[in-house]
Amino acid sequence: MSRTARFGLMAAMVPLAMLGAAYAAVPLYQLFCQVTGYGGTTQVATEAASKVLDRTIQVRFDANVAPGVPWSFKPEKPVVDLKLGENGLAFYTVTNQSNRPVTAVATYNVTPHKVGPYFQKLECFCFQDRTLQPGESMELPVIFYVDPSLATDRNVDDVTSVTLSYTFFEAGDKAIAQAQAGETTKPVSSQ
Repeated sequence: MSRTARFGLMAAMVPLAMLGAAYAAVPLYQLFCQVTGYGGTTQVATEAASKVLDRTIQVRFDANVAPGVPWSFKPEKPVVDLKLGENGLAFYTVTNQSNRPVTAVATYNVTPHKVGPYFQKLECFCFQDRTLQPGESMELPVIFYVDPSLATDRNVDDVTSVTLSYTFFEAGDKAIAQAQAGETTKPVSSQ
């Protein structure tokens, strides 16, 4: 193969490789965030913590809806205090304020972001389509704990409170993919 032909082949391969990388970026970034807790991504636990410590942490709950989603969304209680390793149960209430059925899906994050690897969710309503009829309300539970190993990480010694934030997007909305990729959206209502 001549030098010109090899150069031409390489020049054609670069755009194809870039296109493939672009399609793989969102799922790879999401996987990276889920594994590392980067960007405030919480962890999914399969069982409760093995121990409970005396150290207490305050957990705040935040609720948002993306522009165009005609829902009200708020936590039942804005704040709870829990011991590290203690199971927490929180409820959010969502209501469709429109005159049409609306299907939406929630994404989440935790701040400060460095606590993401320690925030363990046992049950969550995130990434599940929810359809509400006009005027219908629904209570959505979250079961979680803050991993007791947080107490041994000197990088989070200053953390006394954590905020769990959810945002509902209309199902099929491109903003969902952007939120999962770590891009920010501007909430229209917050509690």
